Amino acid sequence: MNQICERIRAMHGRIQTAAERFGRRPEDIRLLAVSKTHPAATVAAALACGQQAFGENYASELTEKAHALEGRDVTWHFIGPIQGNKTRAVAEIAHWVHAVDRERIARRLSDQRPEALPPLQVCIQVNVSGEASKSGITAAALPALAETVATLPHLQLRGLMAIPAPSEDFDTQRRAFARLRQAREDLIRRGHGLDTLSMGMSDDLEAAIAEGATLVRVGTAIFGSRSG
Repeated sequence: MNQICERIRAMHGRIQTAAERFGRRPEDIRLLAVSKTHPAATVAAALACGQQAFGENYASELTEKAHALEGRDVTWHFIGPIQGNKTRAVAEIAHWVHAVDRERIARRLSDQRPEALPPLQVCIQVNVSGEASKSGITAAALPALAETVATLPHLQLRGLMAIPAPSEDFDTQRRAFARLRQAREDLIRRGHGLDTLSMGMSDDLEAAIAEGATLVRVGTAIFGSRSG
C-alpha cells in the first residue's frame, strides 16, 4: 500500500472515530481530498486507493487535471473563491461548487452550465466568523441568496460551506460550526431541502463532525505539503 493509500485509510479511521464519539454514522460523512497544486498523477494515485472526490481551488488546475484524467470516475469539487471571468470553466467541468456567495456568480454558473450535463451541485459559503478577509455571505443575507440559487435552472442547492477562523480550542471550533448547522436548519425550515454541510479540515474535523459535517475537506494530511 502506497503512502497516499495509508493516509487516506488513516483519515477514514479518524472520521469513523469522531463519528462514533459524537453519535454519527461514519457513512454519512464523506472525505473530500483537496488536490490543489498537486499534479494529475497524484490524483490518479489517490483514485487507485478508492478516493473519488477531489477539491480544486483554481479553474486552470481544474481544467488541466480534468483533461488529464478524462474518462476516469472522478467527482470534481470546486472549493475556492470564484472569479467572474472563471465561471465558464467551473460550470463546464465541476460537479460541485462550494463557495458561491454572490448572486452574480450563481447566475453565471447556471447560464454557462451545459444543457447536456446534470445541474451543478451548489453549496453557499457563509462567513461564520465575521472575518473581513474571508469570503462568504453573512447569515443575514443568506436566505435571499438561497432563494435565488434555488430558482436557477442549472443549479441544485445542496447545502452550506464555511471556513471558520483558525482556533486550537475545541469548544471555539464547535461554536463556529454550530452557526453553520443552525443556518442550514433555518433554511430547511424555509422549505429548502439541504443535505450537505461542507465544513472541517485537518485541524478541526472532529469539531465539524460533532456539529453535523457531511463532507470534510482534507489536503496536506493526504497528499503532503503543497508546492504552492
